[in-house]
Amino acid sequence: MNMKKPIFTLLLLLLTVLANAKGKKELTVLQWNIWQEGTVVPGGYEAIVNEVVRLKPDFVTFSEVRNYEGTRFNDRIVEALKEKGLTYYSFYSYDSGLLSRYPLTDSLTVFPEKGDHGSIYKLTTMVDGHPIAVYTAHLDYQNCAYYNVRGYDGSTWKESALPASLDELLQMNVASQRDDAIRLFLAEAEKDLRRGYSVILGGDFNEPSHRDWIEKNKDLYDHQGFVVPWTVTTLLENAGLVDAYRQVYPNPLTHPGFTYPSDNPLVKIEKLTWAPKADERERIDFIFYRSEVFKVDKAVVFGPNQSIARSQRVKEKSKDRFLKPLDVWPTDHKGVLVTFKLK
Repeated sequence: MNMKKPIFTLLLLLLTVLANAKGKKELTVLQWNIWQEGTVVPGGYEAIVNEVVRLKPDFVTFSEVRNYEGTRFNDRIVEALKEKGLTYYSFYSYDSGLLSRYPLTDSLTVFPEKGDHGSIYKLTTMVDGHPIAVYTAHLDYQNCAYYNVRGYDGSTWKESALPASLDELLQMNVASQRDDAIRLFLAEAEKDLRRGYSVILGGDFNEPSHRDWIEKNKDLYDHQGFVVPWTVTTLLENAGLVDAYRQVYPNPLTHPGFTYPSDNPLVKIEKLTWAPKADERERIDFIFYRSEVFKVDKAVVFGPNQSIARSQRVKEKSKDRFLKPLDVWPTDHKGVLVTFKLK
């Protein structure tokens, strides 16, 4: 009896079943600072809704929104998306927002909003049987030490003397409480990881990455010769979380991935930059993750491929991939869109 044909047929059937399996194959996450929910730009709020409808990300981590009484951005955008035929889930937060295409199993305030020191929120859900914890962060925006390197006081935004040393620069950073917020996130994320959850953190950190201020570019972009171990990203990386964009594009010279300040043809330049005489291009919007069930596959900068440098609209000459907006660009930031492959 010839057994080869039945075995071959069985293998072919098995491969067909696997190929047609309906389990989810990828996961998309959009981090987007939307600058007071797009209200600074004519038609900005509607543009936010339209872009989410176009991209249909599994999760959105919004930064710089107003969710206090009378505004309730999260509620409004969920309703607006529902009218467009898309179901998203959210919950009450203060100055950042979270959207999920999957029903929530829990939500939590991790770092409550305190003055200008930002906030961190979390939701948990299940995706194709995998438990996932998604966090959004909008960290302190007043005490930005990277402005001091450019000769601007990071609290008053006035011109100032450059820091005399790296120690002085990092000491300025302490007042922001960004490290305090991230330590609270890491403590909560460790609980998630022990319970078998994957962890995703998206946010506007208002601080660059230690992977971007390196020896090779210390004299570019008004870095003034500084190589800086920026602390938020260092803390995250030391805890085993991965910078999704830098995992795809490890070279900050060829792929700087600048998200701020984004050019916006509908807004006057003086509204787009705090430091008019400086080249302040920076990557301050991030997606970090840690997971045993998925890994990053693709990453793009979402928005115009122009920035503001020394009060000029500058087209980026980098090799970064840009996902262009449909029409109106509603913010002074660019977003980050990451695609993960489920194992």
